[in-house]
Amino acid sequence: MIGAVLAQAGFPEPMDALTLNHYLFVSAVMLVIGLIGFVTRRNLIIMFLCTELMFQASALALVAFGRFHLNYTGQTFVIFVLTIAAAEAAMVLALVVYLYRRSHSLDGSIWSEMRG
Repeated sequence: MIGAVLAQAGFPEPMDALTLNHYLFVSAVMLVIGLIGFVTRRNLIIMFLCTELMFQASALALVAFGRFHLNYTGQTFVIFVLTIAAAEAAMVLALVVYLYRRSHSLDGSIWSEMRG
């Protein structure tokens, strides 16, 4: 009843709980894939991509919760998550280029050998 009144007023209809569960399941799977990839790989570019996958998983969950509760708080937080991801991408790219120029390898274990 309330959903029909909101739809007539121009508001979107709330999501069903089953649909929210689907989005949260996909978000959880993306987070686990990113975490496993980050922990098991040693290539810095792959580790960076897995970090981005985890950021996108959190963004998906925030948007799904915002849509489920019919407010824009989730979308607002996604803007902040994407801003952090962009800053992280710039910083990681600069560090990867520096490491490759210095040691001609993208192995993550070389970071522990760099002193001074």
